[in-house]
Amino acid sequence: MGMPGGWELVLIVGVVVLLFGAKKIPELAKGLGKGIKDFKKAVKDDDGATEEASKEIETKTEKVADAAQETKVTDKVADKA
Repeated sequence: MGMPGGWELVLIVGVVVLLFGAKKIPELAKGLGKGIKDFKKAVKDDDGATEEASKEIETKTEKVADAAQETKVTDKVADKA
């Protein structure tokens, strides 16, 4: 089943006009456009938040690794004493 042809599109547009009325179609299109815009913005914001969280986790991991290394050195010094 392929893309609808010219007459099929005319029929679909006609049914949409009958269902919603000519005055409602621009409002529906505006709402659809706004929804798409908001969705893209949310996806973009989510990507930024993910990157920030990743950097924060990396920083905390480095701090834990440094603390573990310091503890290891301290334990070796204590064992020698």
